[in-house]
Amino acid sequence: MSKEMILEKIDQAVKILNEKNIDMWMTYVRETGNIKDPMMDMIVGTNATWQSAFIITKSGDTHAIVGSLELENMKTVGTYKSIHSYLKSVKEPLLEVLNQYKPSKIAVNYSLNSTLADGLTHGLFLELQDHLKDTKYANALISSEEIVAALRGRKSQAELDIMKEAIKETLKIFDEVTKFLKPGLTEKQVAAFVHDLTEKRGFGLAWDKEYCPSVFSGPDTAGAHSGPTDRVIEAGHVINMDFGIKYKDYCSDLQRTWYVLNPHEEKAPFEVQKGFDVIVESITRSANELKPGKKGFEIDEIARNYIQVHGYSEYPHGLGHQVGKLCHDGGCLLGPKWERYGNVPFLEVEEGNVFTIEPRLTIPNYGIATIEEEVLVTKTGCEFLSDRQKEIYLVK
Repeated sequence: MSKEMILEKIDQAVKILNEKNIDMWMTYVRETGNIKDPMMDMIVGTNATWQSAFIITKSGDTHAIVGSLELENMKTVGTYKSIHSYLKSVKEPLLEVLNQYKPSKIAVNYSLNSTLADGLTHGLFLELQDHLKDTKYANALISSEEIVAALRGRKSQAELDIMKEAIKETLKIFDEVTKFLKPGLTEKQVAAFVHDLTEKRGFGLAWDKEYCPSVFSGPDTAGAHSGPTDRVIEAGHVINMDFGIKYKDYCSDLQRTWYVLNPHEEKAPFEVQKGFDVIVESITRSANELKPGKKGFEIDEIARNYIQVHGYSEYPHGLGHQVGKLCHDGGCLLGPKWERYGNVPFLEVEEGNVFTIEPRLTIPNYGIATIEEEVLVTKTGCEFLSDRQKEIYLVK
């Protein structure tokens, strides 16, 4: 992430601190080459070895407290205005900065609900508590999850420009897959074709190579987060592919669905077309209601109920997640009120969030129908960033 974009996100963080009336945000880390806090790339731009604190205040001041051997590197990185170094203990410079501002609320990098705000290890948290135990700041620590959710979720124009390009390039690869698909290929061969295209075009993968892309052909396929297998594509199969690239540190995440025609067929059978159309309409209906202020579970319920009313089982996951520097990013989830999701389906959708919408259903004897689109939340609704798939792709 460029220095300019980091400074842009730091300025955005200051606005969020003021909006939420939080005095200070401190990201406390050590040995980030081993255990990297998820926010380091976005708000720091380098690693840290010794115990280090990266502090952003609601007044707009920024302080980096680092080991003495990292002082010059931090100056070169240039993302923090005030840089403090220490030799023997981080405690003294840390307390000096805290005493300068006397914060009553210090957001730190732990969270019950968000992995993106939970980079502070338990041992390091205990150490931080020990540093603060004889001060009034011991009771000032709160989770940074609200700040992280807003900062990662509200995309700047620079971020959106990169993400739109990533989506565009991903759809080009899907077009190449449409030309490549034919009976007799295995799921692994399709994935290898996609890997080759991605590498030749200089892109990374949005998630682990083992299941990016995920390719599912025919009935009784592996689960949604499984990799491609040696299953052979056959006539009469519904094929689904889940794939995304990493472009300039930002991800895309899309899915498309095909049907492999039998020799006597010119179009998909009724059962396949019906399942596909239900997916398309469930996306339309949920997107029509996606707007700032809505809670994630409210949007999920629209698609989930529509699919079940039409006789299909509910999908075993959330309707959509946020996308950004990571494939699963941001705070609010368009998901059901299941315990495993914690509080994130109850959070409100915000302007500038980029979500996937990805319902799925099983078409008995044929396979899985899934489409995944990306949308941007605007002031009054949402707009599709990906050119929608509204017709099932046919493979002869």
